[in-house]
Amino acid sequence: MKLNEIKDNEGSSKDRMRVGRGIGSGKGKTGGRGVKGQKARSGVAINGFEGGQMPIYRRLPKRGFTNIFKTDYATVSLGRIQTAIDAKKLDPKATIDAAALKAAGVIRRAKDGVRVLSDGELTAKVTLEVAGASKAALEKIEKAGSTIKLLVAAAEVAE
Repeated sequence: MKLNEIKDNEGSSKDRMRVGRGIGSGKGKTGGRGVKGQKARSGVAINGFEGGQMPIYRRLPKRGFTNIFKTDYATVSLGRIQTAIDAKKLDPKATIDAAALKAAGVIRRAKDGVRVLSDGELTAKVTLEVAGASKAALEKIEKAGSTIKLLVAAAEVAE
């Protein structure tokens, strides 16, 4: 097989419909746009317009807001940390913090800090230095004989 012999399977793609090319094509004259009116013209986009009826986005009430000061943590599970240790990407003897997790490819970016969740099991003895952890994760970490240093106040972690 050569590059010039490569082609799609038969029937895998259809030719685009050429509109406005005579009445015999079935899409001639008005080009499938119907007749007259605003939408028959070019350059018209009436998103959300419902023919004079009150649009749904105006009928429904506004709810809530977005808190721009909300802390957004990068979450990582204990199982994911253990997998990285088993794959020799993380050193269990060194302190595991946001920078180490990022370097190992466990998280993409630290955001406002790293929060550890309890999914999976942690068998290695490690020292974690993270922004927060769930209660179940704290129990599993202590059960494994590991230590954890929380960088955020304990009240925020419990939530």
